[in-house]
Amino acid sequence: MFSKSKRNIVATIMLILSILWIGTLGIIFITSYLDVSATNYEMLEEYASNYLLKKPFDLPPRQNPQGAPQRRHQDTDRFKLSTFYSVALSYDGDVIEVQNDESGVYTNEELVQFAEEIVRSKKETKGTSNSLLFYKLEKNKYNLICFMDNTILQKSMSTLFRYTLVFGSIIMVPLFFLAVYLANRIVRPLEESYEKQKQFISDAGHELKTPVSVVSANAEILSREIGNNQWLSNIQYENERMGNLIGQLLDLARTEASTQIIERLDFGQLITGGVLPFESVAFEKGLAIETEIAKDIFVAGNRSQLGQLVSILVDNAIRHGNGSQPIKVALHAERGHARLSVINSGDEIPHEERQRLFERFYRTNKVRNGEDKHYGLGLSIAKSIVAAHNGKIEVHCYNGLIEFKVIIPKI
Repeated sequence: MFSKSKRNIVATIMLILSILWIGTLGIIFITSYLDVSATNYEMLEEYASNYLLKKPFDLPPRQNPQGAPQRRHQDTDRFKLSTFYSVALSYDGDVIEVQNDESGVYTNEELVQFAEEIVRSKKETKGTSNSLLFYKLEKNKYNLICFMDNTILQKSMSTLFRYTLVFGSIIMVPLFFLAVYLANRIVRPLEESYEKQKQFISDAGHELKTPVSVVSANAEILSREIGNNQWLSNIQYENERMGNLIGQLLDLARTEASTQIIERLDFGQLITGGVLPFESVAFEKGLAIETEIAKDIFVAGNRSQLGQLVSILVDNAIRHGNGSQPIKVALHAERGHARLSVINSGDEIPHEERQRLFERFYRTNKVRNGEDKHYGLGLSIAKSIVAAHNGKIEVHCYNGLIEFKVIIPKI
């Protein structure tokens, strides 16, 4: 139980840290990328606005139709170190001029092809094409398509992302161990309190056995001397109930003990043997027990505890069965697990009560006042047994039937 709580705490801490890490990484990455891209587009627009044909194309010398030259970035080192390309195309599609970088990364033909595709596809004024930022500007009598090499930006952001991811993953390792440490610190007081509670139940049960036995023995001797007596009968009845309660408390304490003998068991054979003693009990209540036990289903478990589990479920079905249909006990293999079902007819259990059936001392409203020498510990013991065998127990209600289903790993 506490191991599962520790795993949940560790998983929650790691999930929160992962969300914070991914969120921070995403914000830094996106913000940096957008900021750098915006600056690059500004430089590209400035380059296009200040562009002049080397060979005039029916324009007066050094005329700039777009107005006064922009110089926001032009004098910066970043602008001077950036690589720009440009293609001037007439409105008829003729190439007027190509300005290429000396590095020769792209040929003139490639730049012209990129520019023609941009003009032909009527893309937006700016965007990205083939690892190049582009900006299209309509000058007097021609289209100017300017490019800026975006490869360095993409590689820089890719490197930033990769190294952030690598170092972030490395940092998550010590954070995982820190989460485990914190989970242990959080759960330890609860674990200690739970262990003390179990020890108290066990000690109190053993201490109470002696006075209960003494009262029972003295009441028996007294009944022989004075015969039938109403007050003495009350003492004997209540003492017997107290003895049953103490026995169930000790069963619960033993079930939750950490040490148990695990062996390879034929689960079907164990269930068949556990059902047989209840056939006469069921017959007295006008009920029948039908079994559907698959063969060769083996589990790793404690023989005594699993036998007690079968007894609790069958006894519960007999006590709450209404006699309209027989009690059915079935065992089948299901996806690597053994599935035990105990089904009896009865009134549907409300959803809010189903969630509490396996709590200690909880009894449904219909049996809360019953004098059946049961105290709401049986199903709690059953749940503890199933949990000790790494399984789960559920209750389902359908078509006037109540099914308790147990699933534990098979071998």
